[in-house]
Amino acid sequence: MKKLISACNLTKYYKDCCVVNAINFEIEEGETIALIGSNGAGKTTTIGMLLGIIAQDDGTINYWTPNYKKEIGTQLQSTPFFEGFSVEDNVKLFAAFYNVVLSNKMMEEKLASFDLLHVKKMPAIKLSLGQQKRLAIVVTTLHNPKLVILDEPSAGLDLRGQKEIQNMMKGLKEKGVAVLFASHDMAEVSNVADRIIMMNKGKVVACGAHHDLLAQYQAQNVEDLFLKLTK
Repeated sequence: MKKLISACNLTKYYKDCCVVNAINFEIEEGETIALIGSNGAGKTTTIGMLLGIIAQDDGTINYWTPNYKKEIGTQLQSTPFFEGFSVEDNVKLFAAFYNVVLSNKMMEEKLASFDLLHVKKMPAIKLSLGQQKRLAIVVTTLHNPKLVILDEPSAGLDLRGQKEIQNMMKGLKEKGVAVLFASHDMAEVSNVADRIIMMNKGKVVACGAHHDLLAQYQAQNVEDLFLKLTK
């Protein structure tokens, strides 16, 4: 598979505190990777460096294209929808940001595929949390990115909402899109991820397919693995 991102000795300090400590990892085309770790492990900072919105203090990030920012879709923990604008108006605005020409038919097909067509006239900020999460993924993927980065995409959702987000991530993989997602939901990680990158105190403490990691560390499941490696 084609290598999209290669991070080497990636490091970030905040004052005298090393929050990301010389980590190494790769992201390949079409794979789904879970980035997991305790709060403060360095996950969000790592995502920020990958997106180019946080400057690393040391190390390198090699991308598959010089125009990588146009080829990556991003959903951070909250997506700032435009107040007073409907669902479809928000989609039109984000499409304009990406220079994507979106016909009414394409708009309706996109919203229907994420079960949002029936609320297209509703103000986006009035949607339920699950609907807002789905809308965030809609606008994240309008420009058909090669890589989608999601920061805790199912946080705060009920079981049905979590399943919907997991199915959307699986759908992206089926289309050949690489997905990197941060999560605290170990069941989600087991259900969706091809590989796991586990961070603890700024370092990568494990990386690989979860079945291989379970065998390597003699863990019963991903939750047990997490507890063993993040003491």
